[in-house]
Amino acid sequence: MADIEATWEHLQARDHWDKPNGATDDQVLLMTTCMETWIVADRETVAKHYGQRLQTSALPRNNLERRARDAIQDALAHATRNCQNAYIKGKRSFEVLGQLDADTLSENLPSFARVRRILDDSL
Repeated sequence: MADIEATWEHLQARDHWDKPNGATDDQVLLMTTCMETWIVADRETVAKHYGQRLQTSALPRNNLERRARDAIQDALAHATRNCQNAYIKGKRSFEVLGQLDADTLSENLPSFARVRRILDDSL
């Protein structure tokens, strides 16, 4: 999505959804690719969680929000394959997800920063 603020344009182009009368772009919160994108974006937390056997060089560094879901998930699984607590979807994924730093995610993921801003403004 070229303009992360143009959510209704994105939904119209991708899914043919019509914007309801009175709806605003701030009422649409889109997930960034997959939760593994959030995990990979916080390299410091990932390193602490997985320890010395983590292969950090296998983790993508930039353009995370533009990468395919499978590419992100495969990279995370590959990077943690030698760790005692290797990454798998389910309980383990939520353990590391709960440790992530929101400020780091905001710095590295424009879509996360957008969601955070909208929620902060609304609460």
